[in-house]
Formats: sequence, C-alpha cells, structure tokens
Amino acid sequence: MFADCSCLIAGMNPCRYGRAREPGYVCRQSRACAERYQARISGPMLDRIDLQIEVPAVSAADLVLPQASEGSAEVRMRVTAARRIQTERYAALGQPRMRANAKRDGVMLEEIAAPEPAGLTLLRDAADALALSARGYHRTLRVARTLADLDGEERVGRIHIAEALSYRGETLRRASRRLKGSARSRADGNRADSGG
Repeated sequence: MFADCSCLIAGMNPCRYGRAREPGYVCRQSRACAERYQARISGPMLDRIDLQIEVPAVSAADLVLPQASEGSAEVRMRVTAARRIQTERYAALGQPRMRANAKRDGVMLEEIAAPEPAGLTLLRDAADALALSARGYHRTLRVARTLADLDGEERVGRIHIAEALSYRGETLRRASRRLKGSARSRADGNRADSGG
C-alpha cells in the first residue's frame, strides 16, 4: 500500500539563458525568447501547481543582509499549529482521516474556506480577470484557507485571498500578456473603424 500524499517541487529558469528579468541584464534575443521558453509548460500543467514563486538571483550584497526576523524554529511552530487546527477541523466535521486542506475539494472546501465578503469579491473579480479555471479557483481557495490557518484566523480574509492569488505567478503573467494583447487588438480595431 502506497501513501497518496505527494509533493512536487520544481524549478525553472526564466529563459533558456537563465538571466531574463535579472536587473541590468538585456537579453540579446528578445522578450519573446523568454515567453517562448516559459510557454513550454502548458497552462493545464501550471494550473495544477499551487504555489508559483519567482526567486530572483542572490547578489553578493544580499549575502551580508541581517537574518530574517522569523527563523526556522518560529516557522515550524506556526506550521505545526496550523496542521493541528486542520486536523481538529476535519475531526469535528466527521472526517478524522482527513488531516490537511490539501485533500479537500468541492463543497466541503467551499464551506470551510468561505471567505469574508471582501475576500469573496476579490476572488470572483480575480477569477474573471485572470480567467481562472475551476481548478485554479479551488486551488487559490485552498491556499488561502491554509494561509488563514497559519495566521490562526477562523475566517479566510481578503488578505489571504490576495496572498494566495499572488502565488499563481505564471498564471498572473500570462493573464497580463493576454489582457495587453486584447487591449492592443481593440485599439487597432478602433483605429481601423475611425479610418486612422
């Protein structure tokens, strides 16, 4: 019998040369080079990745910065407390074998992760603007519920929804390019209609 719990952790350069978006670096190819390289991962595949975080290159100056205010021991305590909250939540709902938000979907997820009104408005607006799939919508909601648990909050707030959306990195970039493209098409259409 194998456990059904798995975690995919992957890394990818921003372009084939690894230096796109690096401050002070201008690619000899073009911006399209990085876009073509990143398009090698399909939208449906990206949709299945909960946290997409861009990590910039570490400079020598970064190495001499002071330590982070929250160390590993403090983070471990918060994660342990959040896991306990989740275990207790599912036990109270008659699901004692369920221990983490990662396993919830559908109706129960929408029940336990129901955001406050401002958070729900943000999530709906973002789902429309980013063209989130049903999977992307529920993954965002699941991450937001976990962020609220890490903060020890009973309800999912607007701030949790905003942070969860910020972790859909490549989804946000692709939506931004799509919106710019459609705005350009509308502008070209308006010029053609006006005879300009």
